[in-house]
Amino acid sequence: MPFVRGDLMRGVMTGALVLSLTALAACSSGGGSRTFQSQEPGGISVFGLGGGKKSAPAAGQPAIGVNGYLWRATLDTLSFMPLASADPYGGVVITDWYVNPEKPDERFKCTVYILDSRLRADGLNVAVFKQVKDAAGNWTDAPSAGQTETDLENAILTKARQLRLSNIG
Repeated sequence: MPFVRGDLMRGVMTGALVLSLTALAACSSGGGSRTFQSQEPGGISVFGLGGGKKSAPAAGQPAIGVNGYLWRATLDTLSFMPLASADPYGGVVITDWYVNPEKPDERFKCTVYILDSRLRADGLNVAVFKQVKDAAGNWTDAPSAGQTETDLENAILTKARQLRLSNIG
């Protein structure tokens, strides 16, 4: 009778090992690595049963969430400014502060919002921020000319139309 307890513990340990390996195997995707954007919606699939929906992506689905011409034109137009952040899925480009070497006492920062997946004039919004250096050497906010935002929007739209025309013909 002294080995009955050992056999029981060995059975419990083996069962726990099999259960944990099965749970670990259920977590694997089986088809390569997956990123956050490629996760399927629809819940959890346990042992191949339930929730997980499998659907093929649409053939005409764009690679980014906004108009590609506006996206490339925005990056090309603002390429002289240092880039702080660019989100192609949300359509937001944020530049870092740019100091013109000819005017070292003022600096600019731009935020561009691409609002549509179509190439339209109202699918773009540009915000320009300006700061000037005061006598103590500190940067303070100053109003930027409203025409600056309009000029940047027009430059981006013109570049986007040129990119589209060069791609068509």
